[in-house]
Amino acid sequence: MCYHYYCTKVMIQEQTISFDKLVAALKEMNDKIGSLSYYLFALKYGKVLKNHNLTEIIRSANLTESMSKELSKGLRLYNVLTTNDFGIRLKEDNNNIIWNSQLQNAVLPSEQRESFQQIFYGAPGTGKSHTINEETKDEDVIRTTFHPDTDYSTFVGAYKPTTKEVELRDLSGHKIVENGEIVKEDRIVYEFVAQSFLQAYVSAWKKYADANEDEPQKQYLVIEEINRGNCAQIFGDLFQLLDRNDRGFSDYPIKADADMKRQLKKALKGLVIAQKDKINTLYKSKDIVSQVLDGDILILPNNLYIWATMNTSDQSLFPIDSAFKRRWDWAYMPISNAEKRWTIEVGGYSYDWWQFLEKINEKIGSTTNSEDKKLGYFFCKAQKGVISAKTFVGKVIFYLWNDVFKDYEFGDAIFNDEDGSKLSFDKFYTSEGTKYEIVEEKVAIFLKNLGIEPVLTSVSLIDENEEDIETYENDEEDEDSNAQSSTNRDRYSVNGKGSYGKCRAPFEAVRIYVSQNPQMTASEIAQKWTSLNVTHLPHLVETEQEFEQRATETNDAKFRTKAKRLDLSNGETIYVSNQFNPSRINELISKLENTNWGVHIAFINN
Repeated sequence: MCYHYYCTKVMIQEQTISFDKLVAALKEMNDKIGSLSYYLFALKYGKVLKNHNLTEIIRSANLTESMSKELSKGLRLYNVLTTNDFGIRLKEDNNNIIWNSQLQNAVLPSEQRESFQQIFYGAPGTGKSHTINEETKDEDVIRTTFHPDTDYSTFVGAYKPTTKEVELRDLSGHKIVENGEIVKEDRIVYEFVAQSFLQAYVSAWKKYADANEDEPQKQYLVIEEINRGNCAQIFGDLFQLLDRNDRGFSDYPIKADADMKRQLKKALKGLVIAQKDKINTLYKSKDIVSQVLDGDILILPNNLYIWATMNTSDQSLFPIDSAFKRRWDWAYMPISNAEKRWTIEVGGYSYDWWQFLEKINEKIGSTTNSEDKKLGYFFCKAQKGVISAKTFVGKVIFYLWNDVFKDYEFGDAIFNDEDGSKLSFDKFYTSEGTKYEIVEEKVAIFLKNLGIEPVLTSVSLIDENEEDIETYENDEEDEDSNAQSSTNRDRYSVNGKGSYGKCRAPFEAVRIYVSQNPQMTASEIAQKWTSLNVTHLPHLVETEQEFEQRATETNDAKFRTKAKRLDLSNGETIYVSNQFNPSRINELISKLENTNWGVHIAFINN
C-alpha cells in the first residue's frame, strides 16, 4: 500500500522571526485548526524553527508540552521536503510546496524507512542527549553508556556470580529444621544476566506480542558516548543485525550461542506474535519468527530503535570503521541558541551566555580550524537561568585551558591580564589553606578581552557616574525639579549597599526584589511595581510584551534607551524605567518605605 503526499500551499518563511511572534503564530493556528497546526506550523516556519527550542515554544503558547514531539515530527517533514528525492519540493520562487512537475506520479512506500539506527553527533553541549530525550519522551527507553572497558558481555549479557537463597540439607538430603523453620542461607551461583541490548531486544518482541495485529509500541536502546568504546568488540556478531530491510527488520539473522539461546528461550517463552506470517514473508516464508522465539536466531524487529550520541570533541579511543558507520544515520547537532536567556553572573553583573558562546566559538574556530572543540549551549547547566562564576571557571575556563588552547600557547590577546602578563588558569583562584575562592575580577577581564559587556549595558545600562537621562516628552516638572541640573550627582544605596545614581538605584531595587521572589512571573512583578503609582511613570516596570508593543507604537528614536532590561530566572524578561529625576526617586523611596517588600532605597549624604 502506498501513500500519496497531498500538499497544500503553505508559505515558507525564510526571514528571521522573533520567539514571541512564533509563539503567537502557533497559538493562533492551534485555536483555529487544532492538532494539524503543529505540522503546518513546522512547514511554514521550518527554517526559523531550527534555531529555537520547540518545547519552549509549546510551553509559551500554553499548549500541552507533550506536543513538542509532534512539532518535531513536523520539522522533520520540513527537512525531508527540502532534501528529498520523492518528488515533493519547496518551490523557491513563490515559496509553495508543490509536486515536482517531472515526478507527478512519485509515491512513497507505506513504511518509509525511519532512522532505526541513528547517531546524534556534534560539539559538547549541543543538546544531543536532550534531543533524544525529547524525541523519546513518551516511549520505552533503555539507556547505556559506552566507555573503554565496555565489551560484548557488558552490552549483551553473560553469566555472572549472584547470590541465591537455598535451603540447607543434611548428609541424608533432608532439610535442616531449627525452631520449626527450614534453615536457609545465601550462596553464590552463576546466572545469565541480560544487559542493555538483550533487555531492549526482548522488550521489543514482547511489545510485538502485546500489539496483536496493531502497530507495536516502540522500544528505544540509547547508547551515550558511542565513540568512547571499541564498537567492533562491543557489537561483535550483532554487527550483522544492523542491516535493516525496507520494513525495518534485520536483513541477516545471526545464530545465538548456547548460553544466549537458553536465556532467550526462557525470556520469550509463551509469546504469540499475531503478525508472524507477515514477518515470515520477509524471509521467503521461512518460519523465522518461531526460530526467534525459540532463541535459535536473532533478528531486530522494526520497533527496536538504536540511537546513540557522539561527542566530536572527545578523542575516540578506538576507531569506528566505515562498514560500521554506514549502517547508521547521522544527525548533526549544530551549535544554536536554545533561547534560554541564560546569563553568567560575575562580580554582580550579568553577561549573556549566548553572546559569550558566539565570541568564544569564533575564536576556537579561527585558532584550531575545527568545529569539534566548540561549545554548545548546554555545555554548562544553569541554575534558575544563571551560570555562576564558580561553574563558569570550573567547567568552561578549565575546558578552554586544558582541552582547546593548550596546544596553541595561549597566544591570543584574550589570554592577557591587565598588566600584560599571561592570564594563566591559576589566576582565577585564590586560596588560603584548604579553602579557595574564584577571583571574579579575572573572569571579568577574560570576558572583556572577548569583547563581551554586561547584559545590562547592552540595553542602556547606566553606570554609577551617569547623568540623568531626559524625561518623557509629556512629563511635567515642578520648579524644584527643573532647578536641578541634569548632571545631578546624588548617590543612593539599596538595602544599605552600593552607591548608585538616581536612575540606577531603582533598577537595583527591582533586581533585588526579583531575586527574593523567584516564583513570580514577569506580569506579576510588573503589576506589583506599577501599583506604586510613581508620578509620570505609568511604565515603571513592564513585561517584554508590553515594552515591545509600545516600541512599535512610538516614533521616539530614544525609546529603547529609557528602560533597562532584566532577565528573570524563569526565562521571562522585564524592563525597568530609568526616567528618574530627584522628585521621582524621592517619591519612590517614600512609597517603598510603606511596603513590606524587603527593598529600601536611601539617599547617601555626600
